[in-house]
Amino acid sequence: MTTGAAPMAVTMGDPSGVGPEIILRRASAGALLDPSVVVYGDASILRRGADLLGLEVPIEPMRSPDGAAGGVLSVVDLGLLGACDHRPGELDVASGAAARAYVERATHDAIAGRVAGLVTMPMNKEATQRSDPTFVGHTELIAQLCGAERVTMMLTNGTLAVTHVSTHCSLREAIDRVRVDRVLDVIELTDATLRRFLDRPRVAVCGLNPHAGEHGLFGTEDIEHIAPAIAAAQRRGIDVSGPHPADTVFFQAVHRQRYDAIVCMYHDQGHGPMKLLAFETGVNVTLGLPIIRTSVDHGTAFDIAWTGTAFVESLDHALDFAERLYAGRRSGGAAGAGARST
Repeated sequence: MTTGAAPMAVTMGDPSGVGPEIILRRASAGALLDPSVVVYGDASILRRGADLLGLEVPIEPMRSPDGAAGGVLSVVDLGLLGACDHRPGELDVASGAAARAYVERATHDAIAGRVAGLVTMPMNKEATQRSDPTFVGHTELIAQLCGAERVTMMLTNGTLAVTHVSTHCSLREAIDRVRVDRVLDVIELTDATLRRFLDRPRVAVCGLNPHAGEHGLFGTEDIEHIAPAIAAAQRRGIDVSGPHPADTVFFQAVHRQRYDAIVCMYHDQGHGPMKLLAFETGVNVTLGLPIIRTSVDHGTAFDIAWTGTAFVESLDHALDFAERLYAGRRSGGAAGAGARST
């Protein structure tokens, strides 16, 4: 924990989803009741949710993270929603807008150094887009607020890291984003991050097309854009190889331990395998930000929200990873995610 320093911020996510429910259930078990953690959200929703779940959770609202205390769930209360506004399991415009506001306030506090970093609980993209049509996802919103241009999403289960050339866009747009400069950026961000934990990370790069294009038979993007980026990264001293066929590279990484990280070309190419490997333990990390940001690797789960059945360990993993990154920054290391070091 960030003892003696700024607390770590946890944004509670969409009030209709599992985010605040998970926070309350962990708090009722004795976690999060520490001055090193502060929740950004609506205290009224949390109190209403605790009653709904039959949980005893001491909730202490405050105006700033400076007042975080021990023995209570410290909440920077934005006061956007009341108990009557709670819509468990429902797509709700006001809830989506509130979820965005929690993240924006916590991000500004992280930039100012008032919190050590962010751990974000899930937002519902459709709900948030109804009040903010420009909203694409957490990663893009936080990057914009930070003024960061070179960012990427990384998923990790502690033994393998997966990064993405593109994430929240159509498959057609994802193909268009596979360009030498962008692929090279992601390779470099991945390598720089893992060097916090490894002397020489082994990075594999996926092809875009089946069989990595089969020498141009199934498309030329692998030859024209991915291979040149890999060659450029190799000239800069990065241990990177590819483009590898996406249907075998995960097997080589997991079962043959040949790679510490895999650079994927689009959202599902990386998310699908990683959620199979670590749906309940995976952590989402944003690379390239001036602040620390991790997230649980699941959505709002409206179908089971507020029934007391969602798994809660995801928050523990995301918070632990954020604390690990913070400790690395304080000791002079670069923020990132580990592979063989865990």
